[in-house]
Amino acid sequence: MKVLIVGGVAGGAGAAARLRRNDEHAEIILFEKGGFISFANCGLPYYIGGAIAERASLQLQTPEAFRARFNVDVRIFHEVTAVDCAGKTVTVTDHATGKAYTETYDNLVLSPGASPIRPRMPGMEDNHVFTLRSIPDTYAIYDHIQQARPKTAAVIGAGFIGLEMAENLAHRGLKVSVVEAAPHVMAPMDLDMAHPVHNYIRAKGMGLYVGKKCASFTKDTVVLEDGTALPADMVILSIGVMPETRFLQGSGVELGQRGEILIDGQMRTSAPGVFALGDAAVVRNIVSGRTQVIPLAGPANKQARIVADVICGKDACYKGSQGTSIMKFFDMVVACTGEKEESLQAAGTPFRKIFTVSSSHAGYYPDGAQMTIKLLFAPDTGKVLGAQIVGGEGVDKRIDHLANAVRFGLTVYDLQEMELAYAPPFSSAKDPVNMAGFVAQNVLEGIMTPFYAEEVANIPEDALCLDLRKPEELAEWGAMPPNFRNIPVDELRGRIGELDLTKPVYVTCQIGLRGYLAQRMLEQHGAKVHNLSGGYTVYSAYVKDLASQGDGELKNCTSCGMQVER
Repeated sequence: MKVLIVGGVAGGAGAAARLRRNDEHAEIILFEKGGFISFANCGLPYYIGGAIAERASLQLQTPEAFRARFNVDVRIFHEVTAVDCAGKTVTVTDHATGKAYTETYDNLVLSPGASPIRPRMPGMEDNHVFTLRSIPDTYAIYDHIQQARPKTAAVIGAGFIGLEMAENLAHRGLKVSVVEAAPHVMAPMDLDMAHPVHNYIRAKGMGLYVGKKCASFTKDTVVLEDGTALPADMVILSIGVMPETRFLQGSGVELGQRGEILIDGQMRTSAPGVFALGDAAVVRNIVSGRTQVIPLAGPANKQARIVADVICGKDACYKGSQGTSIMKFFDMVVACTGEKEESLQAAGTPFRKIFTVSSSHAGYYPDGAQMTIKLLFAPDTGKVLGAQIVGGEGVDKRIDHLANAVRFGLTVYDLQEMELAYAPPFSSAKDPVNMAGFVAQNVLEGIMTPFYAEEVANIPEDALCLDLRKPEELAEWGAMPPNFRNIPVDELRGRIGELDLTKPVYVTCQIGLRGYLAQRMLEQHGAKVHNLSGGYTVYSAYVKDLASQGDGELKNCTSCGMQVER
């Protein structure tokens, strides 16, 4: 059996290694148009910032070591420029010699990856504009900083790579501006969870420009569409990627509208004997059922195993992806899994949402980090549809628990039942994941009626609004929401006689827990009570971001989690 593999990073190298483990006698040829294989894409920003000190650390395998261990014919600087599925051949250009040749195959594995989007804009050639996707890109950025000693930088695009680059450029001493055309950073998240991220970016001394587009460049500025000129001795373009599939035009391999390779559950393309995986191939979203491109290293590695197994006759199948991802930005950790509110709303999928605010470990154990969890779930069954977390220490393990809940179709009731490791330095007896399940159950059963930060301005004028925090908390955190009066929750039972419970009641506290206690108390005295989900913690992040942007029209991604009719 002769297998050709196009692309030598995570997917291609993984498929080659698995193929060899399955079949010692197969002929395997790996083509990589660059000079490196099996390198750590996700680690590239951290070399630029200095956290990874050695260039060699970015390479998980060299071509020579990979060839020696797996007996794979690794051909670097060899670019596949055309595929003939009918004739089962590929055309290859050897960039070292400039010569082209053809190679036959029994099976062909396509893992070409994706390339950064780099639109032409006026003045681009006058500045130093970089993209980051490969090791040579990394070296070019690092060497430029070493040699030119830039003082300012603009990062265009605030996804994972963009924000990681912003952090690492700041570590190198540059003054950084972040520009994002969308209404918020981090596309896999919702706007309401991006508010604290926006505030944190500004607190780190960076300029943040969301809902803004780059229009042109000068030698030392980036000019936005509204005319704002941002100081930038260098620029990082991080506005997305496109599948690297131009060589497949006319090949017989069916492509989508953006050039993505269409495949089935066994990673087969429309052409016999041709498979595809990684950033250039579509996968099934396990929550929505839609096919889409989810360019992440973890899924690519899993797909590589499945491709190799199917080629070798095993009945393997890739069940889909859910987009679980995580990012460190200085001391903040941002993570998400499954669907977000924006996509559920766009699809017309009914959902409910809650926010919880918890400490990473027991409150009496020092140095805990606060985390905010947003949980999305089905309004009928409580099935977990997605989750987002913003915090610090401990976010990683909580998003993993919630990712498993999404993957295996668990409900909010299952979150309550999860028996998770507990000791004071690591968690609480009621883990933040358990707490999210408890709160969601209360919403489903109608014993906690939430309202959301964006609704505060629209509370009915005749409503009774109570802030249940202690006076010293108000002094520390600032003013109450508009039209709220302060009655600490521990005084509430004795002061019920002061309240007109025929009016609708809206309550808040710092994180929502005391609001729930008040709701249970007051509703048993005949009141109809709404509790601010996530409390003043979520509300204050929203208000602070609103004020910093100076945009009175800033809204949440949808109408505050209201159920959507199909």
